[in-house]
Amino acid sequence: MTEEYAYQVRPRRRGRRALVVLVVLLLVLVGLLAVADRVAVGVAERVLADQVRQEVANQDVRSSPPEVEIGGFPFLTQVLNGRYERISIGLREVRGSVRGDAVALPTLDVDARNVTASLDTIRSGQGDVVAETVTGTGIISYDSLVALLDREGLELGERDGRLAVTAPVDLFGQRLTATGAADIEVSEQGQVALRFNDLTAEGLPDVAPARALLNTYAQSISIDVPLPALPFGLVVREVRALPEGLQVTADATDVPINSVS
Repeated sequence: MTEEYAYQVRPRRRGRRALVVLVVLLLVLVGLLAVADRVAVGVAERVLADQVRQEVANQDVRSSPPEVEIGGFPFLTQVLNGRYERISIGLREVRGSVRGDAVALPTLDVDARNVTASLDTIRSGQGDVVAETVTGTGIISYDSLVALLDREGLELGERDGRLAVTAPVDLFGQRLTATGAADIEVSEQGQVALRFNDLTAEGLPDVAPARALLNTYAQSISIDVPLPALPFGLVVREVRALPEGLQVTADATDVPINSVS
């Protein structure tokens, strides 16, 4: 009976060992595929970063070298399909020329969705990379707006979700402190306008000439913001006042995001 029992156990042990070996091999294979996937992502990101840099330069937009990150997993299946869920592009210190002067965007984060690119384009760096939708979000610092307005003592910031101003004004030999908030207007062409319509000043004489002078000052600091030219055909749709600055949101559709060699 002992010999018969041993005969039955050995095959079971062999079967278990074979199963363990198979599982280990599968895990190793999955690991290798994951590594290959990440390596392929790195190569593609470098290729696209170089293409995006050329495209940004072609559009007369100056910035630091772009940072490109391809989202979605696994990457290799996206390569085979020629369609990518998301490509994120980070641009820093975006500058351009508008009437010889423009505020800078310290950051411009671009989110490209549903991007099409052939395998040959990713491999060679040549060919079209087109995004179905592109959204860009940037911050205009209050310091850059203050420098643009060039008024002594003027301060800008966010208060209750609005762009607030505090500034000293001289009226009839008195120095008063004017306060108020701006209405932010965005045109269909993406032009941004700041309009300070309702400034007040404690101690302001309740006479028409004093109010007229304060209104004149309000008009003098109401400006069309000279934004730098934005890449990828982005058009500003919304501007919000945040504690760190004015947040600009822009978008575009069916956009080439690379430079075709």
